[in-house]
Amino acid sequence: MTHRTSSFRTVFLLTVTAISFLPVQVAAAEGVSSMQKANNVLDHFVDWLQLRIFPDGAHSDLVHWIACGVLFFAAILLRRVVTHVIFRGLRRLASKTQTTLDDKLFPALERPVATFIMVLGIFAALTALPLAPVVDALISHGAVLSILAVSFWGILRAGGAVLDHLEETAHEKQIGIAHFMPLIKKALAALVIGFGVLMGIKSLGVDVGAVLTGLGIGGLAVAFAAQDTIANLFGSFVVVLDHPFKVGDYVRIGAAEGIVEDIGLRSTRLRSADRTQIVLPNKTAAAETIVNFTRMPQRRVDQKIGLTYNTTAEQMGVVLEDLRKILREDAGVHQDFVVVNFTDTSDSSLDITVTYFTADPDFRKHLVVRERINLKILGAVAARGLSFAFPTRTLHVEDDVARKLAGARLAGPEAPAVGDGRN
Repeated sequence: MTHRTSSFRTVFLLTVTAISFLPVQVAAAEGVSSMQKANNVLDHFVDWLQLRIFPDGAHSDLVHWIACGVLFFAAILLRRVVTHVIFRGLRRLASKTQTTLDDKLFPALERPVATFIMVLGIFAALTALPLAPVVDALISHGAVLSILAVSFWGILRAGGAVLDHLEETAHEKQIGIAHFMPLIKKALAALVIGFGVLMGIKSLGVDVGAVLTGLGIGGLAVAFAAQDTIANLFGSFVVVLDHPFKVGDYVRIGAAEGIVEDIGLRSTRLRSADRTQIVLPNKTAAAETIVNFTRMPQRRVDQKIGLTYNTTAEQMGVVLEDLRKILREDAGVHQDFVVVNFTDTSDSSLDITVTYFTADPDFRKHLVVRERINLKILGAVAARGLSFAFPTRTLHVEDDVARKLAGARLAGPEAPAVGDGRN
């Protein structure tokens, strides 16, 4: 029988891929002798059918069609065995283990493996047919591209399951990189897809080295045109390595401020206080000063309280002790740093400086504590009979001038004006 080298090579590649998920590299390592063995296996199968059905050698084309049908239905049967028996058993086994990795890995691999078996069976069945060389070449190329697509699909799903498991583990152990796992998954997916495209090009007989060389020659122009994209990509790596913030943190990056919603390969998205979305290029995030409010252990409060000038020294001392007691007894105030002092005498008030930290850095809880403290301060000042000052101005007039002004007002409009020279 005529050996159909290109199609049999496809079958060999499919078989090797089922074992290693790296079909092209393994096929190259095995060499021509291994591919010849795969060709011989299929040839022997067709010859065996010929001897069993038509020993006299007649109807050879019909035998090829029968071999095609047998291989196709064998693939369907094998797929059902793998999905309904093997993977079902693996899932039951995974449910009994302590780790959750296998619980994610086996379901992630089930569909790619089932698809791989069908692709293998379809192209093996087509290989058994007596087709024209042009059609046979198209089948061969289609087989290689299909199996590469299924293989890298399986790699992506398996890698995603592993990274999901690592993300859960990092969250449980409160490791900072957990919040950057979505970005890492996107970066690895891009690398795997890019590698898969290169392998697909190589499988079609294209010289990948020449392609890469050509890309290198035009690389300067491409890099110049896409310099912002490249800068954003490197900015995302800086964010991953340095992890100055994570999804859910409230940050200020340059002039932008809000809650981090997403960290992508090109940009970081913030949700501002007025509910608008801010899209910030990662190169900006890597270059600007970043203030992470979420990572504050406590939130600071600075305020001044002004009392009127009729407050005596004794009253001032008593009210200072009242304010210190309020802060010491409030559970929402961090007790490591509490300052209450009479610090200034301004134009219209006696100023008390109050500085403390709220124990919880959450903004809403911080405001609740401030409100509670301020209400208590109002009550303490009122209980001592004191008043808060507001901007006022008092004019002091000399006694003789005051008497003359008073006399002029009492004398009426006919009285001489003060200082007009008359006795």
